[in-house]
Amino acid sequence: MLPAPKFHHLHLKSRDPAAAAAWYARRFPCTAPTEWGGHTALRSDNDVLILFDRTDAPPVSLPQSAIWHFGWHVTDSRRTVEAWRREGEVELVPLYTEETGGGVAISSDTWPSVGNTLGLTKAQIAEAKANRVEPTRVGGFAYMRGPDGALFEIAGNHPQERFNHVHMWQDDPFCALLWYQKHLNAPLRPGWEGTTLSEANCRVPRHPERTWPALDRAGMFRTPRAGVEFGDVSVMWYASQGERPLASSLGQLQDHFALAVGDLDAWLDKLNGEGVNLLAGPYALGDTRAAMIEGPSREAIELVEAD
Repeated sequence: MLPAPKFHHLHLKSRDPAAAAAWYARRFPCTAPTEWGGHTALRSDNDVLILFDRTDAPPVSLPQSAIWHFGWHVTDSRRTVEAWRREGEVELVPLYTEETGGGVAISSDTWPSVGNTLGLTKAQIAEAKANRVEPTRVGGFAYMRGPDGALFEIAGNHPQERFNHVHMWQDDPFCALLWYQKHLNAPLRPGWEGTTLSEANCRVPRHPERTWPALDRAGMFRTPRAGVEFGDVSVMWYASQGERPLASSLGQLQDHFALAVGDLDAWLDKLNGEGVNLLAGPYALGDTRAAMIEGPSREAIELVEAD
């Protein structure tokens, strides 16, 4: 079996790539502007890149693709939110705490979730109110808008700051998990094991109950969910929130993400034999080669030949 790839980069569209890279570098001390493969880039301490492509028109994020947002671990999410609020350069995106309204800037300012669901149903919210449950006001997750309207997340408290995830939607989350395991040899994200899956039973309907806190006042469907890891970066997903199939990510603000592989030809032989859709390549990318494949919900995934 070919070794599992490592996460290489997230590729964004931007009207001003240099300004965008500098903006993120001011927010996150673990990053610094650089160049890679002919692109303006942002490098994180864990050797993960964000690459930027210049576009004259404002980048689009609709129709919805499988790539939802990206994010960092931070050492103190509440302190980070407060610092950015004072600074005034970062647009904080509120989290609705229930369908009737009310919002917070960070999840730890509302009722804590039950288990590891990251949200409460209407019934659980009513129970929390009845029991006068108080927020933990420790750690938590929060969302912001970056350059070009990019949505990103911070979560804490963690031992060190680092780029740590790409969060996605999938039309069939458990089928997508099988796809990533079969075709990309991806290990499961720790703590997300326990589901017995096959291609015969992976199409699990989205759970009808919405949960909060959520970016949408109407709440969020958080079941089913699944995820894998590439190196120290998680790629995880929930069921698509809408009724329409997800669109291709190509050409959108979050155009694709890339994985580093040691032998591109061997990977392409494997994927071709397994019927994976090759979108482009192999082609030159800076000093190396790459190819673009399509994931289970039309997400574009670039394979970069790298050590």
